[in-house]
Order: sequence, then C-alpha cells, then structure tokens
Amino acid sequence: MPLFRKKSIPLVGVDISATAVKLLELSRSGGRYRVESYSVEPLPSNSVVDKNISDVESVGEAIGRAFKKSGSKTKPAAAAVAGSAVITKIITMPANLSEDDMESQIQIEADQYIPFPLEEVSLDFEVLGPSENTTERVDVLLAASRSDNVDVRVAALELGGMSARIIDVEAFALENTVRLLASDMFDDASDKVVAVADVGATMTTFSVLENMKIVYSREQSFGGIQLTEEIQRRYGLSYEEAGLAKRQGGLPDNYEPEVLDPFKESMAQQISRAQQFFYSSSQISSIDHLFLAGGCASIPGIAEVVQERIGLPTSIANPFANMAVASRVPAQSLANDAPAMMVSCGLALRSFD
Repeated sequence: MPLFRKKSIPLVGVDISATAVKLLELSRSGGRYRVESYSVEPLPSNSVVDKNISDVESVGEAIGRAFKKSGSKTKPAAAAVAGSAVITKIITMPANLSEDDMESQIQIEADQYIPFPLEEVSLDFEVLGPSENTTERVDVLLAASRSDNVDVRVAALELGGMSARIIDVEAFALENTVRLLASDMFDDASDKVVAVADVGATMTTFSVLENMKIVYSREQSFGGIQLTEEIQRRYGLSYEEAGLAKRQGGLPDNYEPEVLDPFKESMAQQISRAQQFFYSSSQISSIDHLFLAGGCASIPGIAEVVQERIGLPTSIANPFANMAVASRVPAQSLANDAPAMMVSCGLALRSFD
C-alpha cells in the first residue's frame, strides 16, 4: 500500500480519530476547490485507543454510516496512520536512478533504517529534490509503518464499503491543509513560521511548521473530554447527555462562568505551555501565527482567550473558508465541524497530486 504515490484520481479523505470518522470529498475547477460531500460519524468509545484501531468492525460500520450519510458515490479513499506509528528518514540516493531502480535500492538498504523485519513493514518513498552539497545525489524521504497499522485501516475502509487507495501519514495530511490556510492568509506563506494547536477529545497536538513543513510536534494529554466529564459531574448527567448538552446547549446559567470559562482558560494554558516547550527546544524564537484546530476550536470566543494568553495572532482553522460548497452539503454543519476536518481535508487534497 503506497504511503504517498502520486495518482490523480477522485478520492474521499477519511480521518479516523479517537471519537469520530470524518469524511470529505473535494473537487477542483480552475484554482478553486469545492466541497462535494462530507459527514462526521461518532465512533463507539474505545474503538480507537491511542490512535490505534482496536475494534475494526465498529470502525468499519461507522465508516459505512458516514459514507452513506455523505451521499458520496466515490469509493476510493485516502486514510492516514498517526505520526507516532511511522518512521520517517531522509536518505540520499544517486540522482541518475530510475524510479524502479531507486525502489529496488531502497528495499535493499531499508533494513539499516528500520528497526522491524522488512516483511512486517509497509514502505514508501518520495524524492524531495537535489541534495544540498552535490547535484549528483537527491534527498529521498523514506516512510515506513508496521503493516498491521496499515492493514487495519484498509480492512476498516473495506468493511465500510470503500477501498483504500492511499494510506498517508497524519502529519503530511496536516501540512497539506496548513499550506492551504497559510496561502489564504499571507501573500507569501513560504517564509512564515506557523503553529497549529489541534485540541481533540483526549489529546492536544502542538505542531510548528517552517517553510510549510512540520519541524516540531508534541502531544499532551488534554482535550474536550475533560469538559464533558465536568458537565457530567456538575449537572448529574450521563456521559452521552453531557456530550450532547455541550454541543447543543440548554445547560443552566452558571455553565458559562463556572464550567466553560475555566475550561477555556486551561485550554489556553495548555497551548501556552506547549509554545514554551517549543521555544526552549528550538532555534526558532518566534511564531507568526497560530491556528486553532480540533473539536475544541469550535468553542465560542476561544481564539480571543488563547491569543490574549500566548500573545500571538490566533485564528480558528477553517480550510473551507474560500471553497465553494455543493448544494447537498449542509453548510452550517460544515462550518461548525471545519476546525476538526484538518486531516480529512489534507487527505482529500491528495486527489489533486
């Protein structure tokens, strides 16, 4: 299964996160993208644990429901494995090799870079361009993941009535989407340093991109689940009721000042801590812009709270801000879900490689 082989075919981006399956299909006409179909389908709890699919049937069924709900007729899909499950390495190879010769050569040399038996590994490579010191060699990005990480995603997609064409890496999918966001925001994004704080259900991932490539990424245990549990505890609701109330409203008047505001404050604190960690471990001393992503980025007023705390221009990530939207796509739901669709958008963009 190619991790990033270039084939220009219509693809649906399928992001399998800890709590939901997110499907997105894009088309392009001229320079403009259009959202053709999208859906978000919740996953049963514990079907994905620490970014590993632990219940392939439940995930497959959720993909099937999401596919049906989206109304898409496109079955080829791009999904992704977590960065933590992938080994990436930049190696140099002779520039005059054909792709087939390079593939054979990499297969021969790969075992020095990969700590698993090669028969247990899915492997792919991409030529990045000429090496810095000599024109006779090229830099090649090698990516490898244990085959079972890849196979379980392929199986889940097939159970959901789709077919896996590309298994990508979440970080590369995120780069694709950030490139889109940054080009909408800056005249020349290539020399900007941007960060993404993706605050999901259980995990916050803080990534920094220089020249539109991720140069730093760090996960910490913090997410929307903490808010749901506090609602559950405070108002005597079941976990499901608390999750629903969090999204749909209808909680008592003291909810905002006593529950939501402290959560927003601790979210800003987590991001500030991640930013400090980054500065202390990097040569980069300033970030130009922060994008807030993930389900928690939809909390009203959160960008202002974070911006005030970290002192950086901050905006909510909306990859669809400049896209057209097909008439069958519910535009309001799409806007609400947009910050959580970063990976699925990056995967859907693989259609245009």
